Amino acid sequence: MAKARSVYRCTECGAEYPKWAGRCESCGAWNTLGEEVVSVVPTSKRTAARAAAGVAAPTVTLGRVHTTETPRWRTGLDEFDFVLGGGIVPGSMVLVGGEPGIGKSTLLLQVAARLESAGLSTLYVSGEESALQVRLRADRLAEDAAAVSLLTETSLETILASAAQPTSDGRRAQVLIVDSIQTVHTELLEGAPGNVGQVRECAARLMRFAKDTNTTVFVIGHVTKGGGIAGPKTLEHIVDTVLYFEGDGTLDHRVLRATKNRFGSVDEIGVFRMVGTGLIPVENPSALFLGDRRDVASGSAVCALMEGTRPVLVEVQALAARAGFGTPQRVANGIDSRRLALLLAVLDKRGGFSCAQLDVFCNVVGGMRVQEPSVDLAVVSALASSVVDRPLPAQAIFLGELGLGGEVRPVSQVERRLAEAAKLGMTTAFLSDRAIPRRAPADMQLIGVRTLSEVLQRTLGKDAA
Repeated sequence: MAKARSVYRCTECGAEYPKWAGRCESCGAWNTLGEEVVSVVPTSKRTAARAAAGVAAPTVTLGRVHTTETPRWRTGLDEFDFVLGGGIVPGSMVLVGGEPGIGKSTLLLQVAARLESAGLSTLYVSGEESALQVRLRADRLAEDAAAVSLLTETSLETILASAAQPTSDGRRAQVLIVDSIQTVHTELLEGAPGNVGQVRECAARLMRFAKDTNTTVFVIGHVTKGGGIAGPKTLEHIVDTVLYFEGDGTLDHRVLRATKNRFGSVDEIGVFRMVGTGLIPVENPSALFLGDRRDVASGSAVCALMEGTRPVLVEVQALAARAGFGTPQRVANGIDSRRLALLLAVLDKRGGFSCAQLDVFCNVVGGMRVQEPSVDLAVVSALASSVVDRPLPAQAIFLGELGLGGEVRPVSQVERRLAEAAKLGMTTAFLSDRAIPRRAPADMQLIGVRTLSEVLQRTLGKDAA
């Protein structure tokens, strides 16, 4: 009889250890080792399994593989379909992650209701809520979810059998939604639901079920304190698409971001507003993020970001104030704090604006998280504006990456960024002189600059520093 033993596996890289440790020696991550119960196969059976010969499978050349244009299923939620690359691909597996209460279950219940209305049989599996709780949430939605099939179950074998069995009207589930993967367990493995082995095995079997039956599977995943999806990192490699649902709990809008997509562009975002009847797509995110901007306030600059294939205008706010304690504070919201420290050093050395004795606060309005360096010029311009307490040009955008030598470097897809800015009434753009496009909006003035000091001289005056 097989003996059971425990191993500790890293949720980031999958490395295995005989006992718990605070730090994974393979990837260097802290507090990522989770206990997993495994069965020990006797040596005689293991040797016999290795000696068994496999059966050769037929191969085919790629030139003989017939390709067909599979139509995507559209939900009617334009932002959701946009992030997926134009709609749902049949037979795919999508992982949706986000913080508790952000709206993951609400969004997928709306998707299920819309798909059912479109004639696609949908099975919603809830492992955390009872049928009454799901019904109460469905009653608040604008969509009619009465026809959606509901299953409250945590056993993977029961879920797969129910999804494969035709209903009373002869239809089999074409879309399967599992809420959530951390509550599902399989009888083939020992251990509690949610541990590393259970999550990985359940996700792998759901993926195989999706490919074998051409069923689209949506899986909700919890996130850790660090913001990553709980479970092994291989969970994100198994699925076809990974979506993160982001947003500040104090704001009424949410951002759905694609970090992996085998059927569309990566880093696409969709913006939703949370209302009493569910989530409503926002058609113009730039107008939402710039809606409350004051043109006369110092420390405010506008930058055009590229989120996948979509340009989005955001406002960067900076505040430099006299430090009240011995060590000045550096607070960054929406950008990397280490990037802010680097830009402060460049502003001091190359721009002549010293913030060594000032508290510095930097915020990207709307809860957006900026990762690309095209926001550098907007950040340092807003900081310099706050130091001297002079507003920047009202209808201007700042596009450029900042080097350590104070040089302004070009960014990609300038034409699309400028077109989005002109659409929202921007009339001036400060960017690298090497990035000025041949075709620019007719009513926009493009000012090419080479260094940070040149930008500050043009916007805040020669005696600003």
